[in-house]
Amino acid sequence: MKTLYFDCISGISGDMVIGALIDAGADPMILEEELRKLQIEEEYQLKWEKVIKNGITSTKFDVLLTDKHDHNHQHDQAPKHTHDHGHNHEHSHDHKHDHDHEHSHDHSHEHDHDHDHAHSHHRGYQDIVKLIEAAGFSDQVKETALKIFKKIGEAEGRIHGIPLDRVHFHEVGAVDSIIDIVGAAILLHQLDISIIKSSSVPVGAGRIHIDHGIYPVPAPATLEILKEVPIEQSNIRAELTTPTGAAIVSVLAEEFCTIPSMRVKSIGYGAGTKSFPNHPNVLRVIIGE
Repeated sequence: MKTLYFDCISGISGDMVIGALIDAGADPMILEEELRKLQIEEEYQLKWEKVIKNGITSTKFDVLLTDKHDHNHQHDQAPKHTHDHGHNHEHSHDHKHDHDHEHSHDHSHEHDHDHDHAHSHHRGYQDIVKLIEAAGFSDQVKETALKIFKKIGEAEGRIHGIPLDRVHFHEVGAVDSIIDIVGAAILLHQLDISIIKSSSVPVGAGRIHIDHGIYPVPAPATLEILKEVPIEQSNIRAELTTPTGAAIVSVLAEEFCTIPSMRVKSIGYGAGTKSFPNHPNVLRVIIGE
């Protein structure tokens, strides 16, 4: 039985999870192929590459939007969430700061799609459920993805005081949330993981800008999702854990503990977008038996 341990040394986000799983040996080509079943591939490109984070070689995974709204996720502004915090990347999306220049080996893999489809500005929770249910994934992938999305939807509903079926994600957040959540389910299934455990989860400190104003870290939705999960104090003034990362770990981890007893088979590092002077901004996954 394969065990996977999320070592959240710098928090957790959806893109860090995918990066770490690819780094640990999951096949990104299978990820691309499976994600096509959602039939939204004209809305995004996937990109992954090796970067160096404070001396650690890691994999940076990105979802780049290709629609005509000009929402390419390489914003340089202050962190900004969507209306319901469905946006799950680390919110600065400036790839130039992610490499230590000559040490970066680019294994990026991109697809351009020029289809000019009209998109609504929001995807509702129910729309996302229908999308996942209609895709024809294996039961395991489908159930994992739906559980994680439900966790986020319920948290958003509680924060905003609305029922689950009325929760909406801004489109820019919905697409990368869908890719990261369904992608995590696909890769965990591909790696044949039976048991998932995690360290406690650092959330960061300080303030972030979201659509509703300036809010404390962790954002309200992130904190709601992390109920019953051990969170860890951190002096880093940044948002280390995003709602999507919080939902993935809170739904999937059956135990929060130090590294469990196992024979280690593979290790992966998934890079976050930000860089910190004295702290590698990576998520480590340890897979063993």
